[in-house]
Amino acid sequence: MSAWVFDLGNTRLKCAPLHADGVGDVIALPHREADLAAALAAALPPRIDVAYVASVANDALRVALLQALAARTCRISLARTQAAFGDFRIAYAQPHKLGVDRFLAMLAAHRRHQGEAVLVCGVGTALTIDLVDAGGRHVGGRIAPSPTLMREVLHERAPQLPAQGGDHADFATDTEDALASGCDGAALALVESSAEAARRTLGQRPRVLVHGGGAEQLAMRLPEAVQSVSLVLEGLAIWAAVDSIA
Repeated sequence: MSAWVFDLGNTRLKCAPLHADGVGDVIALPHREADLAAALAAALPPRIDVAYVASVANDALRVALLQALAARTCRISLARTQAAFGDFRIAYAQPHKLGVDRFLAMLAAHRRHQGEAVLVCGVGTALTIDLVDAGGRHVGGRIAPSPTLMREVLHERAPQLPAQGGDHADFATDTEDALASGCDGAALALVESSAEAARRTLGQRPRVLVHGGGAEQLAMRLPEAVQSVSLVLEGLAIWAAVDSIA
């Protein structure tokens, strides 16, 4: 049986085939409604038995993806956030309020690092930070703008401030570097303060995992962090293994 997993976020679509040993090579596709069908046609085999989808995108994008998949897929299964999955339990009293991408990333992180506390940091449109203790209990999390979104909002409000460019410096001597340093620095400070808060809460410093489109930029300045590019897809594969026998 051929199966694929799809992670439709706010800024991009990632997908990969499912193999017996986990997620295969990840493909990033255009993130516009009009492009999805053509991009999928070029990237996917003509027929797929089952597609497992996790989406936090708007309704129009989600519908565009589902319509494109329906033309070549026998079955489509939409992942949802659950109060518990095995020994992993979320902190939210209302599971639907926790984004399925955060749920799946935490599930994958906990499975990958059994017996360890993990701080799961997603860097996309938003910066999300979630703490899971060694027993699989989600302690809670934080949400802030990602560095990319900070830059875009500043540029929108003050067009003279460039939305891209610049290098990190402790004390920058031009505007591009100052923006890059300030926006990246704000995100780094939140991750570091969260790791320290986790140490105080749990009595041990958690393992820090960074994933998402902006993960590389932050991971370079977090020496202890593990960069996990496909963490949401890994969690989706775990979810799919149970869904396939339900």
